Amino acid sequence: CWGTRGRAAAWAALQKDLEEVKELLTKATRKRLRDVLMTEKHKLELEIKNQPPPKPKDVAEEDKSLLGGYTVKINNYGWDQSDKFIKIYISLNGVQKLPAENVQVNFTERSFDLLVKNLNGKNYTMTFNNLLKPISVEGSSRKVSPCHCQHDP
Repeated sequence: CWGTRGRAAAWAALQKDLEEVKELLTKATRKRLRDVLMTEKHKLELEIKNQPPPKPKDVAEEDKSLLGGYTVKINNYGWDQSDKFIKIYISLNGVQKLPAENVQVNFTERSFDLLVKNLNGKNYTMTFNNLLKPISVEGSSRKVSPCHCQHDP
């Protein structure tokens, strides 16, 4: 478990990583590289958003909000698509009991990232890069239901 000083250093490192990714985005000219950098930028922004700078008096509260144990890559999923929609179905027992902020999806024009935080002491992640066709970021959504976590990129 990190102490307050360790969390502050980690948060500062995330801020520096985000600054560097933004700088690289201003220099990148290739579409694929820009997509990769945008995905990383969104991940860092989410991580920073979910780990605000630590305050010494709130150490107990911060410990409650830390991510669970280790991260598991999701490899088992269902896929359905039509001319207008793609649906990804992922089954994770108990996901519907998590607070909404523990299920996060970032969409870019050609990718999406899923992060499920602290489900039974584990984090779950899934990343799809280089989708065949562009998707509507604004029209993309996620839905958590009792049987599965559904994503509509």
